[in-house]
Amino acid sequence: MSTDHFIVSAEEANLRLDKLLSLHFPDHSRTYFQMLIEKGCVLVSGKPMKKREMPDEGDEIEICFLLTPEICLEAQDIPLDILYEDEHLLIINKPVGMVVHPAPGHPNGTFVNALLHHCKWKVPESDLRPGIVHRLDKDTTGILIAAKTAEAHQKLVAMFCERKIEKYYYALSVGNPGDGEIRAPIGRHPMRRKEMAVVETGKEAVTRCKVLATKENISLLELQLITGRTHQIRVHLKHKGTPILGDPVYGSSSANQKFGVSVQQLHAHRICFSHPITENILNVHAPMPYEMRRFLE
Repeated sequence: MSTDHFIVSAEEANLRLDKLLSLHFPDHSRTYFQMLIEKGCVLVSGKPMKKREMPDEGDEIEICFLLTPEICLEAQDIPLDILYEDEHLLIINKPVGMVVHPAPGHPNGTFVNALLHHCKWKVPESDLRPGIVHRLDKDTTGILIAAKTAEAHQKLVAMFCERKIEKYYYALSVGNPGDGEIRAPIGRHPMRRKEMAVVETGKEAVTRCKVLATKENISLLELQLITGRTHQIRVHLKHKGTPILGDPVYGSSSANQKFGVSVQQLHAHRICFSHPITENILNVHAPMPYEMRRFLE
């Protein structure tokens, strides 16, 4: 099984529990969360709550995700572009279109399915995300880490939470956001609940931006994630008025059409951290994807 948690914001305090969960995790249905609530897999500030009840602002929601019959973990022989591997962890260069873990809309063909085959794991049916310590959006390419042991998993998760892992991205933006730090809180969009936005009640979000080149109103950026909010770079660049080229959700449809780009140009190109077991410094690079290189050329 896998777990997640979040704090109820002021704007969410008037929502019943099952609806709140389905809005927070749009990959799962409201019916799925009603099942979790009935099984006692959802706690509100440490206590169970009925699906119709409404959590208060500031309550911590803890969710233990269970597999449903339509999400069966199976090992699949999916090629992986491996950048680093030892007995403790694996780092790959994720291609565009690869989903990280199974969900109702993507029951297989995911990184987890590939990981099971690569590591020859026998995973119990209740384990939804073996080895996964962070995720990338489906269409974001680049560096993705997986743990191969329980000890490495626990330590890597803690390192992400404590911001001890440096993450750098390349992006092509429409316009020039300028060098500097983007500091703007991110939370659920007040109207479009499957999207994120810069909102006063959101969580702290910090992105450092460096402009590497600009031509014909398109900029090549290097961005460092200081925090790790959902869709952070995409939302921050939209907030600056310089959205990522090709982004179908937060981008500029006119610019995407003009330049003939239909996939967001965002790539996790470098990660630097102390190995959770050996404590050696790992500085891993993922080459720029073909689509981004082709556009720059």
